[in-house]
Order: sequence, then structure tokens, then C-alpha cells
Amino acid sequence: MDRAEAEAIYDSGREACVQFILGLAESVRLHEDRLRRLEEQARQDSRTSSKPPSTDPPRTRAQRRAEARAKAKELMRRERERRAAGGQPGHPGAGRDLKPEDQVDEIVDHYPDACGGCGRRFDDEQRRPGGRFGRRQVFELPPISVIVSEHRTHQLRCRHCRARTSARLPELLASCPFGSRLQAAVVTLTARHRISRRGICELACDLFGVTVSTGAVDAICQRASDALAGPHCQLQDWVLDQNAVHVDETGWRTRGEGRALWTASTPEATFLQIAEHCNRDQFNALVGPYAGIVVSDRWNGYSHLDPSQRQVCWSHLQRDFRRHADGLAEQKTFGEHGVELTRRVFAAWRAYQHEHHDREQLQAQIAPIQTELRALLEQASPKKARNRWHRQFANNLLKIWPALWTFASVDGVQPTNNPAERALRAPVIHRKVSLGTQSNNGERFAERALSAAATCRQQRRSLFTYLSELITAHTRGDPFPALA
Repeated sequence: MDRAEAEAIYDSGREACVQFILGLAESVRLHEDRLRRLEEQARQDSRTSSKPPSTDPPRTRAQRRAEARAKAKELMRRERERRAAGGQPGHPGAGRDLKPEDQVDEIVDHYPDACGGCGRRFDDEQRRPGGRFGRRQVFELPPISVIVSEHRTHQLRCRHCRARTSARLPELLASCPFGSRLQAAVVTLTARHRISRRGICELACDLFGVTVSTGAVDAICQRASDALAGPHCQLQDWVLDQNAVHVDETGWRTRGEGRALWTASTPEATFLQIAEHCNRDQFNALVGPYAGIVVSDRWNGYSHLDPSQRQVCWSHLQRDFRRHADGLAEQKTFGEHGVELTRRVFAAWRAYQHEHHDREQLQAQIAPIQTELRALLEQASPKKARNRWHRQFANNLLKIWPALWTFASVDGVQPTNNPAERALRAPVIHRKVSLGTQSNNGERFAERALSAAATCRQQRRSLFTYLSELITAHTRGDPFPALA
């Protein structure tokens, strides 16, 4: 607008000037709202949103040092003492336990050559084992080489009918040129340690002295996938038979197309499934008519669940309250109060876990927090201009209010969805390293092998031993060993 246009509006009279000023005020308000939303998005990081830590903006060296100094001061303020580097006084050691003698392959006795006092040499008669001696055990790998067995099939001629009959190999040998332990080692390196097909070929040559092609490695993985089909279905039934299950989802890629990786996990087992969609129907197909407690985040795909049969994740609540605490005015006050309440919830839960183990005491500590949070949410829920940035969040929490406190009254339910988050961490790294899968068979192998790897880790079982037993049983047609 130039000066002539402004003067024309002024000459038009008082009403025209008022309308023009109101229009400017409305335009300024819209731009302020847009600017505030953009600033809020720019402030979001892994602590205040669902963004991964890898997307956090880089910080300067001075900022990192300042944060480190602030954390150190806070730590000293809490403990009232300066902490030295390394283990602290009273920290239990983690030394290696000595194996009993029946598990030792070789015992080597060492004797001193001469007296430490006078220097006189000890003779052979004195070099005899005594009742007291020092012990140090050294662990070493033997020279590793693959045992190559050649199985020859011969022909015999019948003396009566003169027909020739050839011997047949046992089914365990005819199905694959590699033994069950070598196949189990290949699958373990793929599923647990995320080694690529080409990397396994090089590793097999370096460690085992056997030449394996990438096609052979993939064929081994497919045979293992067929063997894992039964245990994988049994694992799903077992997980969904528990009183509480942690559910979460993340992205997956197959031939560059979007997929969804779902998990249903408990403290003893993890079930993973790669599906075509990430929606409510897919969730219902995963859990079916589940009668227990579902622990999850607040994604809309879980909104149809009964709040009394659900527990929402308090770690996500804490993250959202932090995001609001970065706002201004009423939003900032709301967020700061919510962060303080979540801190008290976690403090009460830790005290229950590690100190008193009394559920009545836990409920007594949670009761005032419930009252304060309810009042905070109801104050933020009315449709007012000062509540427009956090009103929807407050109303959503009020709708699922019972789902916030299930952990306080039901045994085996945690206030966070951390088990499901941990269950997805290894598959996400596997996806980033392998760039997803390339076929439906690849999806089935990934979900089955990763489920077995996660479950064996939770149960402190050897994945290699389990796969060896499973592949042997599958080849023979025997009942498969269960994962859970």
C-alpha cells in the first residue's frame, strides 16, 4: 500500500478506518498464530515429540559443555558429593566366576623355580601339588574348521532278479548340503547380529573355512523361515494369552513400498508381524478378541479400546507435557505443571518397584496426583482463547481417564510402553541396515527370525542352540521346540 491509498482510506471516514484497522488486526493475529505454530514445530525434538534422536538439530560445542556442566551440578546437588569416574564406592563387582574342575579341559601346574628368600632352586620332589594354590582360567577358541562328511550312495545288484538298487540318503542329509548347526549359525548372524548376506559369506570363509554363496545363504534363511512358521504362530497365541500385552507399531519397507511392523510383547516374549497397513483393522487382526490389558500409546488406532481395559504410556505423556512447557503463557504453565505431575507418578512407581512393593501404598501416593491432574485438565478443557494450544490434548486425556491409572490397580501392568519400544529397537536397526525386505518370503523370514531372536534374548536362551534344535526337528518331521 502506498501513501495515496492510505490517504484515500482516511478520507473515506471513520467507519472505513475502523474496518481497515480491524482487518489489519485479524491479519496480524493469523500471522502470529502461524508463526507460533512454526516456532513450536522448530523447537520439537526427540524429547518433546515422536521424532527419532537422529533428527535432533546439531548443537555447538559450547552448548554441549553447558548442558554437561548443568547436569553435573544437578547430580552433585542431589548426592551432595563429587562423583569420581568409574564405579562408585559400594558398587558390586562383576568379576568372572571360575568354572568347576569338571568343566575345565586342561589343568597346567606352575611352580616357582627358586626360593624368593635365599635364592636356592627347588628340586623336582618339591614340585608337587599342595592344598592351597592360586587359580586363573584362560578361555581360548580351538582351531575352527568345518567337519566335511562325504556320504556315498552305492548300487547293489540282486542275485535273483539281477536288478540294481541304489542307496538313498537319509532325509536329514538330502535336504541341504549344510548341517543344522551351520544353518543355525547363519540365521543367528543374520537375525541377531544383522550381518548381510555377503558379509556372512565372507565370515563363513574366514571363521569356518567353508565357501558359501549369497544364494545359499538366502536358501538357508528360507528353510529356517519354514521351520519357524509353527513356533511363530504358537508364540502369538502364547503372548495373547497373557493378562497384559504391550503393543506398538513402526514403519517397514518392502521393495521400497511402505509396510507396518507390529509388535505384541510381554516381559517373557516378543511377537513381531509385518503387515501391509497400519490401521485399526490391522490391529484387530493382530490381537483379535483380546480380553486382557493393552498397554500402548495414544494413537487413534487404539481409540476404540475400552479405557478400563487399557493403559496408556506415561513416557509419551511426559514428552507431550514437555512440548507444552516450551510454549507461552497458559500453555507453558499447563505443561510445567504436567511435567511435575509425571515426575511424581514415576517416583511413586519406582518406590513401589524397588522399595515397599505395597500396592495400597502406591495407590495412596497416586490419589493426590489424580486429583491435581484432573483439576488441571478440566481447567484446560473449556473452549477459550487462552486454552487453544492445549485444549485438545486435555480433552483427549479426559476421554481416556481410566486408562491413565490401570497400572496402580492391576498387577503386571506397567505405566509405560517401554517393553514394546525396546522390542522394536532391534528390528528398526535391522531395517535401516538391510533397507527392508524385497519379497513376501523375506517379510516372513524377518518377522519370524526377529521374533525368535528377541524372545530368546528375553528368556536368556541361546538363539543358536534353539535354531539348531528346531532345524533338526523340522528336517526329521519331529515336534518343534516351542519359543514360549
